[in-house]
Amino acid sequence: MDRSRPMTAGELPISDHEAALPIAGRIARHWAPRQPRKRGLLAFLGPGLITGASDDDPSGIATYSQVGAQFGYGMAWVMLFSYPLMASIQEISARIGRVTGHGIAGSIRRHYSAWLVRVIVGLLLVANIINLGADLGAMGDALHLIVGGSAHFYVVLFAVFSAWLEIFSRYERYATILKWSTLALFAYVATVLVVDVPWGEVAYSTFVPSFSWQKDYIVAIVAVLGTTISPYLFFWQASEEAEDEHEELGAQPLVDAPEQGPTEIHRIRLDTWFGMGFSNLISFFIIVTTAATLHTHGITDITTSAQAAEALRPIAGAFTFVVFAAGIVGTGLLAVPILAGSAAYAVGEALDWPTGLARRPLDAKAFSWRR
Repeated sequence: MDRSRPMTAGELPISDHEAALPIAGRIARHWAPRQPRKRGLLAFLGPGLITGASDDDPSGIATYSQVGAQFGYGMAWVMLFSYPLMASIQEISARIGRVTGHGIAGSIRRHYSAWLVRVIVGLLLVANIINLGADLGAMGDALHLIVGGSAHFYVVLFAVFSAWLEIFSRYERYATILKWSTLALFAYVATVLVVDVPWGEVAYSTFVPSFSWQKDYIVAIVAVLGTTISPYLFFWQASEEAEDEHEELGAQPLVDAPEQGPTEIHRIRLDTWFGMGFSNLISFFIIVTTAATLHTHGITDITTSAQAAEALRPIAGAFTFVVFAAGIVGTGLLAVPILAGSAAYAVGEALDWPTGLARRPLDAKAFSWRR
């Protein structure tokens, strides 16, 4: 756009990085109409809430179940300890996306050597693929426990459904679906409320940590921290902040519009710290539930989330079993698209391909197929 002439009615300002794009690229990016940001608390909760909730994926549930079953309430303090660490790194990731208008991989590519970003993205891609397989397998096993049938068929069904929804849904609608999908985590609030929990002992173990130098204890702490603070969450939240900036009416990267900074940084902080707090609270409830049931009854060897759900049936009853298993499916439906999406964002940005959930599939073919 010629910046020397006055803007006409209805014409939006174009940032420096957007002005460098060819006109076809700008049309492809903005095929969906921009919308002003809605007001209210729910509107403030977006990428941070979704990112935090997706951290409690079926693989994460398995880790928290193992910890609760093996160590009882003795590991509850780790969730309190990890909260500020998790929230801080996620806020940094979100700020990168909102300030630059690019995700983490795109920002690295612009400032460092190409080989570095490709190594980082390659490692992320391998980890995400392994995590995707584990999550889909856990979802299939959980649904098999509830309704019977073929777990392998359910794995394929979940994979196809998640891919179709992520590729063909309009961005605004898809973001809303992800936001409401976080309600699946309340399944673990329900389970902790129906089992007999000595809350005094739980509070003491949480705020007065005990520590052991035994190998299994240290490995468990590393596993919990590694599950809570995951690289795919960094890439996803940064890219979603950048995408939200592209789609919001009048929004620009903060590097181009620093006057928007105070409002946006406040929103990011609220969204992120709330989302990570919600995530850690749910993880805490999973540990407490399995500690109060499995550990108390001497069941300490749990390897999968579906196994934890099955072990709950004779101890805590059919209701707790069904709710726990259904929660695995619900959280998986939230986490699987985010695992795939974060990998697609990272690969696309690293190779300078058109990326974005708001693009038509044919406008970003490589990105869409990597979702």
